[in-house]
Amino acid sequence: MSAFRVSIIGAGLAGSEAAWQLACRDIKVDLYEMRPHRYSPAHQTDRCAELVCSNSLRADDWQHNAVGLLHQEMRLLDSLILSAADANRTPAGGALATDRQEFSSWITDKITNHPNITLIREERTAIPEHDLTLIATGPLTSDALANQLEALVGSDRLYFYDSLAPIVHLESIDFSKAFRQSRYDKGGADYINCPLDEVQYRTFIEALNTAEQVPCRPFEKPVYFEGCLPIEVMAARGPETLRFGPMKPVGLNNPHQGGATPYAVLQLRQDNQLGTLWNLVGFQTKLTWPEQKRIFRTIPGLENAEFARLGAIHRNTYINGPSVLDSHLRLKTRPTIFMAGQITGVEGYVESAASGLMSALFIAHLLQHDRLPEPPPAETAHGALLRHVTQGDPTHFQPMNVNFGLFPPLTERCRKVDRKPMMAKRALEALEIWKNNT
Repeated sequence: MSAFRVSIIGAGLAGSEAAWQLACRDIKVDLYEMRPHRYSPAHQTDRCAELVCSNSLRADDWQHNAVGLLHQEMRLLDSLILSAADANRTPAGGALATDRQEFSSWITDKITNHPNITLIREERTAIPEHDLTLIATGPLTSDALANQLEALVGSDRLYFYDSLAPIVHLESIDFSKAFRQSRYDKGGADYINCPLDEVQYRTFIEALNTAEQVPCRPFEKPVYFEGCLPIEVMAARGPETLRFGPMKPVGLNNPHQGGATPYAVLQLRQDNQLGTLWNLVGFQTKLTWPEQKRIFRTIPGLENAEFARLGAIHRNTYINGPSVLDSHLRLKTRPTIFMAGQITGVEGYVESAASGLMSALFIAHLLQHDRLPEPPPAETAHGALLRHVTQGDPTHFQPMNVNFGLFPPLTERCRKVDRKPMMAKRALEALEIWKNNT
């Protein structure tokens, strides 16, 4: 029987991944989750590792996309989250989309049936004084625990806003106006496209600019993450912003108009394995629910849309990692406390799960060898992400998705088209060496 025991607070993607990695290394885990006794603004179920949308894991091409490379590295490290995603995959072109309910149910089953994991359904409102603990409460950390964390790290809490996109029922989409096609026909006809002409697009923008929004609470100032701006915030930046963003029409041909390229287009992505629910791509929003129904039903093909979920807004909390974390995701002021997930300043579900995986490997090595291992090399996706959240510029620190800009440049000259594949190959080779030597 293992003599080691670790407490993990939060059973999201980071906490679930970390619990699994530790348990598989014969370390006992007490995994605390406040749901179903208390829900965050974004969660709807009590399942572990609940996703907001089916494409939360994003692109899967490891040779040309940094998040796809992170997927591949996680597979090499036997990630629970990637195993669940691969087992419950849904069509989405080159993206790793998954049936959200099956995904979280699959993980919950693994967690609850592992003999080394005890899933405790209660809210932790205090940070343990001496126990080895991993805090993986995510960007929606409860106020009580966040206040304790704020006092512990000795700085004001940082925050930004994130929002959810609506989901519609397939049967309510009008295919006499909408059509199926992936951009540039990559990956098959995996997306549904609702085309707009110039008049329709201008009318839509005007509606967004005058729509009623859910107000912030008086003490909150909205600071949005640039990679996930509400659609009305983008529209307010200028009439062409959406047409060069989530509503760009390039690579699409409307069969209802003789194959012409639309002036603008709304794309919908399959949200479940059955293909009955579809997510409005890039349409995260903080509009009121009545306004969402009114405005989104002006889009051709969605006039009679039935919404399975409307958009919502919530506050995301994260710490200034470079100021308070060491290179192994431990609090500098309390070395018995490790951190993982979006609360560390990684952005995105994949990055969150990857940080949970890393923190678990660090903890396991510390317990079993009485020392911490070297972090993965900066040339790897895991190493590059870790260095952003632990060694970035604390003055201008913001949440970040994994991207090739975080990686060290190649030392050899190459054609631009070969740069990303060469960096990806270098990363996987470096991770394999690190894995074998750790």
